[in-house]
Amino acid sequence: MTSVVEPEEPSPSRFDHEQIAAWSTLVLATIAVGFVLYAARVLFLPIVAAFVIGAMLSPVATQLEKYHVPRLLSALLIVAVTAGLIALVIALISSPLAEWTSRLPELGSRLRDKLQVFDGWLAWWRDVQSTLGIDPKSVASLLPLTNLDWLPTTIAFLSPTVTEFPFFLVVLLLFIASWPDLRRGLVMTFTGRDSRLLTLKILNDIEASLADYLRTVTLINLCLGVAVALICVLTGTPGPIGLGVLAATFNFIPIIGPIAMVAVLLAVGIVAAPTFGVGLLAASGFMIVVAIEGQFITPHIIGRRLSLNGLAVLLSLAFWTWLWGPMGAFLSSPLLIVGLTLKERLLPDEAS
Repeated sequence: MTSVVEPEEPSPSRFDHEQIAAWSTLVLATIAVGFVLYAARVLFLPIVAAFVIGAMLSPVATQLEKYHVPRLLSALLIVAVTAGLIALVIALISSPLAEWTSRLPELGSRLRDKLQVFDGWLAWWRDVQSTLGIDPKSVASLLPLTNLDWLPTTIAFLSPTVTEFPFFLVVLLLFIASWPDLRRGLVMTFTGRDSRLLTLKILNDIEASLADYLRTVTLINLCLGVAVALICVLTGTPGPIGLGVLAATFNFIPIIGPIAMVAVLLAVGIVAAPTFGVGLLAASGFMIVVAIEGQFITPHIIGRRLSLNGLAVLLSLAFWTWLWGPMGAFLSSPLLIVGLTLKERLLPDEAS
């Protein structure tokens, strides 16, 4: 009678140890990559920004090539137009900002006059504190004092972004001009036919998704900027063109951009309007428009095409903003699209 030898199965403890080791290695590698990206952000930020924006604009150079425009000339035109648009946006925003800065003493006194509407509420709050036996002076001493200690740090943080702008333009120019050769080199790095085909599909998907994202979001934000300018005209808010451009620019940054724009419209409206209630109209109108855009228009268009998850967008925004600041916030959604594209091609959902 022969005995049947059952194949030896791996013990649960061994399987758990191997899985824990694999996940630990992945976590450590992620931490190491994050540390390198943060420590060398002065180098990596303009390079990554140029690669992402270059992938968005590369289809334009491809279309120009069909009209017999050399690739290098197409790259020069695209980079020149991009730099010109950025300079135009800065000029439209900085002009009213400089005017308001020069009128700070006058605006400060007007703001104090408008805020007198809260004197009754402040008096009531002091009465409540007195009734509860709370000393207002001791409470006030616990609050942080307003100072400008954050200003040098902020300027030091933003100055590398400004000084590296020429480097970003050079990398963007070289990337767009050499993108076909780079893509061919990446594909030919692999020896197997299936690996080459998969790499080519990933690169095509990333390029198409980023170009679609840029085209769609730019159109939505331009419409939002026009709507904000019209709201400012109807409510009598000064600088409607500059505020419209600022709203369109801020809206490229998810969540943070609209919140910052509400704060700007509140400040400008309250200072410039004849009464406190009228000063709230511009910000209120913007919140209605951005709520419609954020809840219906953008999810219907971008969500359907790119399948961006709200939680994933928030986590990506938080991580890249912490890592690279304002420019990281701008790149958070495109980098999320790149990650989702890699996930869909490398780890396809078998259920679908």
